[in-house]
Amino acid sequence: MAGRRARPFVARSVAPELPIRLIALDIDGTLVDDDIVLQDRTVATIRRAMQRGLRVSLVTGRMTLSAVQFASILGLTDAVIGMQGGLIREMPRRVGRVGKLLRHRPLDPAVARDAVAWSRARGLDPHVNHLERLVIRADDPQVDDYSAFLGARATRVPDLIAWIQRPVTKLVSVGPPGLPASALDDARAAFAGRADVTVAHPRFLEFVAPGVSKGEAVRWLARRSGVSLGAVLAVGDQLNDLEMIAAVGHGAAMPTSPEAVIEGARYVAPPLEEEGAAQLIERLALAGPKEAATAARALEDRATAIREALRRGRGDPGDPVATGTRATPGASATPGARTTPGGPAATPSDAR
Repeated sequence: MAGRRARPFVARSVAPELPIRLIALDIDGTLVDDDIVLQDRTVATIRRAMQRGLRVSLVTGRMTLSAVQFASILGLTDAVIGMQGGLIREMPRRVGRVGKLLRHRPLDPAVARDAVAWSRARGLDPHVNHLERLVIRADDPQVDDYSAFLGARATRVPDLIAWIQRPVTKLVSVGPPGLPASALDDARAAFAGRADVTVAHPRFLEFVAPGVSKGEAVRWLARRSGVSLGAVLAVGDQLNDLEMIAAVGHGAAMPTSPEAVIEGARYVAPPLEEEGAAQLIERLALAGPKEAATAARALEDRATAIREALRRGRGDPGDPVATGTRATPGASATPGARTTPGGPAATPSDAR
């Protein structure tokens, strides 16, 4: 099928506007760490933003069924963007259900089959995400790990290539940390015009339909909500967040992000362990007009200094980009108890 090409995403090209009216948040590496739990300050801050009338949406590579578990804890009511922007659903009325399908842009089946073969030839293990289904080869030894991560049981098939006869939402090729990133340029060259390829996690190389990205999905969501892109705050931490961060006026990267994402961001958030996304929301979206404007200037100046240090190759141990341990000047956080989807509050020691 012919792909629709998105308008280019140019770093910091959208002028920021205040007040912020819409917040778009990545999940993994931005709101939750490997323990997959939401911290108290993050939950409280996002709920407060909702009470103030701000629109808040999760924008993730996960299936929407998985993302809804986090959205329910946060009290969100706006649409959920999943599968790198390939799938958008309304929030369901009940947990465990899927919301109304608003948008679906799947990958051509012939391209998906080629991506499976290409990935295997390079030592990657592909599987399919289609709507709310995870489809993997029958003998995959990591089926339980994938199911736990995504919150859905996997469908095992004897021949993944033979199974792909219709369009699928995306293809995920899994490998050791570093292998997906090293294969990215070759994958983009091999599938130019047929699929867009990104890295969503150090272990995940992902193939989606041409023009599909979190950034294009956020543009769609902002239009649907009647919100200027300049009045959108977007926060993410991986290469698959780069278009989303560049698409809005207030694009922020987590301090552990790849350098390309830092380069594309207007702001660099405090670290995840200090609930950096919550701090940004507090300073930019919940503060008064003067305080928010002052914070935006300070955050932008700090991000500029970080980018300049990176360009000079000064990734020293005290640099927040190198370590992900230093908060924004003037801000502090004390992580409290944390909440995990599908369970009660948990402390760091029993959160898994």
